[in-house]
Amino acid sequence: MKNFEFHLDNFMLYCESKHLSRKTMRSYDQTLRLFQYYLEAEHKITEVKDIRSGHIRMYIKYLRERGKYTVVSNEKSMDLNYPDRRTDKGNQVSDTTISNYIRNIKVFFNFLYKEREIQENPVKNIENVKPKRKQKSLLTREELQKVLKQIDTSKFHEYRLWMQVRLIIDTGIRAGECCNLKPEDMDFKHNSLLITNPKNNKERYVYFSFKLGRDLKQWAKYRDRFSDSEYVFPTTRGTKQDIRNFERALRTAGERVGVKIHPHQLRNNFAKFYLLNGGDWVSLSRILGHSSAEVTQKHYLDFTDDEIRDKYLKHSPIQLLDI
Repeated sequence: MKNFEFHLDNFMLYCESKHLSRKTMRSYDQTLRLFQYYLEAEHKITEVKDIRSGHIRMYIKYLRERGKYTVVSNEKSMDLNYPDRRTDKGNQVSDTTISNYIRNIKVFFNFLYKEREIQENPVKNIENVKPKRKQKSLLTREELQKVLKQIDTSKFHEYRLWMQVRLIIDTGIRAGECCNLKPEDMDFKHNSLLITNPKNNKERYVYFSFKLGRDLKQWAKYRDRFSDSEYVFPTTRGTKQDIRNFERALRTAGERVGVKIHPHQLRNNFAKFYLLNGGDWVSLSRILGHSSAEVTQKHYLDFTDDEIRDKYLKHSPIQLLDI
């Protein structure tokens, strides 16, 4: 086994022991195997001790020049993902992707340095790439109304979709958290939901309005007539709903009325209008399940001039102090 590959396998075992999500594990594995491929092909390097800061900087330059999907870490993946068929093949790799690659490489070498597998840490002086923020894709009130109004609530799967859309708009929970929800997680006395984040299994409380509380109670009675499932929003067979099926159903409902819609847009709408209605960053961060208010602020800073003006008018010192 090659030296780099040995340390990569050891690193992945370490990550597994930390109970990192499968998505994070895949990201580390793909990034580092692509980096390994580059080092061998371009610099004939197979040992981690031979890697210098310059090699990492040259790799960043290489990433910017090579284009998307022109290199794969595993040849077998070509038979599954068909990169040659992608319309964006060869397009420039985004700053966000490069930033993720650098972060993953840094985690790997920081691990090796901490384990004393290397004497010098080549990522010590490597600067992060700050990607340009993309404005959040939001839905207007009219678009949300159009989507909700054309859902046929006389059908089990459409009534379920109608409820899920309203729940995410009212609470800001993720699609996966919505699909994982169980009846014992609902507390109608305090209008709260106990949410377990499928990414890290951390728990938090979120809250729903009295209006949505009435909707949830009606749905619970309806659902109990058709299923004794352990989930609040089960399939017709009583099993847990797959996130991709939920996303597909929502996308199809939007297409019927000419609205492009995705569950995360509903979460974005919740966050933005929570702030516009007077909510604060700290409480929003806890509700969304972010690690800090700073993380939340980085994600939700997109306000139009009209929205800023309206928010100001609600909080004008002169108006509030009545002086």
